[in-house]
Amino acid sequence: MDSSHFIRQSEMTWEMPPQGGMRVPAIIFASEQLMQAMDEKVREQICNVAMLPGIVKAAYAMPDAHWGYGFPIGGVAAFDPDQGGVVSAGGVGFDISCGVRLLKTGLKDEDLEPHKLELASALSHAIPAGVGSHGALRLSAEEMDRMLLDGARWAVARGYGTLDDLNVTEESGRMEGADPDLVSDAAKHRQRDEMGTLGSGNHYLEVQRVGTLVDEAIAEGYGLHVGDIVVSVHCGSRGLGHQIGTEFLRDMAWVAMQHGMTLPDRELACAPIRSELGQRYLGAMRAAINCALANRQILTHLTREVFARFFPQASLELLYDVSHNTCKVEEHEIDGRKRKLFVHRKGATRAFGPDHPSLPAQLQPYGQPVLIGGSMGTASYVLAGTRRSMQLSFGSACHGAGRSMSRHEALRRYGGRQVADSLAHRGILIRSPSMRGVAEEAPEAYKDVSEVVDAADQAGLARIVARLEPRVCIKG
Repeated sequence: MDSSHFIRQSEMTWEMPPQGGMRVPAIIFASEQLMQAMDEKVREQICNVAMLPGIVKAAYAMPDAHWGYGFPIGGVAAFDPDQGGVVSAGGVGFDISCGVRLLKTGLKDEDLEPHKLELASALSHAIPAGVGSHGALRLSAEEMDRMLLDGARWAVARGYGTLDDLNVTEESGRMEGADPDLVSDAAKHRQRDEMGTLGSGNHYLEVQRVGTLVDEAIAEGYGLHVGDIVVSVHCGSRGLGHQIGTEFLRDMAWVAMQHGMTLPDRELACAPIRSELGQRYLGAMRAAINCALANRQILTHLTREVFARFFPQASLELLYDVSHNTCKVEEHEIDGRKRKLFVHRKGATRAFGPDHPSLPAQLQPYGQPVLIGGSMGTASYVLAGTRRSMQLSFGSACHGAGRSMSRHEALRRYGGRQVADSLAHRGILIRSPSMRGVAEEAPEAYKDVSEVVDAADQAGLARIVARLEPRVCIKG
């Protein structure tokens, strides 16, 4: 990307003042190297977002930003319904509430090593993964609606986890305002057999080792120590979320014209928050958030069952579960006044700072855990939200490494077996039903996650706490 379009406000902050149809500035958080590596489409898309009605303060792109549908992936924007603000399905994304949760096992690296091969095989058999993967659950129409209404609470009530899990899950495991009646039969049909499945793409279940600590005080507060074995689960709302996104993007394209909105890009299809369609989308999108929360909760239960076979002493306590790809109503201070805004985060994670009332009591002294997944075979990170982030980016941070290469290009360059063998030589076991999927997710197809999190840390979006190293990865 040509950075000459931007004014460099700090080492990690680049701003383009409003021009043309932009209502607010466009701000990108990135190092100069990350900035130059971004494609021009990111600049175009974040400037287009800045043109949407009712947008507040600025349109933001995170350090991992890359081209997406409508919004860039890594895009954040907030809208005020009192100023004609809109809700955009493209600003949430197709994989609604894709997110990450981190489990602390109570094990050390030396406990894992003798059982690593057997554990990898057991996890790959217990965790359905891949395109169209089906789980052991088959939901009736009644159970589907209950799941969409109650999210992870539904799962825990049916024995898939504990009440302690809900306490450290975003929204306490249940997104208010969900309306299962607004989810189409087609979306429900796609999800009927997919609960408790990883899916494909960049989703994974990974056994990791805590390698290094950067902020030891926060790490202690989170219960993380060097050599600890943890498990990350990364997945979303599967076919249901994708179907909702597809349907509402189509409907929003028509409604935008009816409301006289001239959009710079048809992929930015949106509807006024207070319109009938806007409210319908919010009800369906919130149901998809609950679907994702329930899905990760079931996967947690399946993971605990596998670990119990090899490590009866393992606790698998949930540190936190945080979603990407959402639109949420949040209170933020703008020009000295608190306002309720509809915050879109697409490929970005919430990163609330210390003492925020939405955090559980045990985490409030430290800030919200921000879970950043790396590319397959590279490090992942635990960060902590900061007070400064609340002013900088509506309490938002990056969510991963961010792709630097298309899946098509990755397939052209790499073979799945080649990637898996290379990682095995480094002691990282990959298990996947699709070698094509492994090739698409080759580590070289992503940006350097360490550079991304360093930029987030230096920008003040979140504080690096711990670096996690992969041991076993279950991929779709």
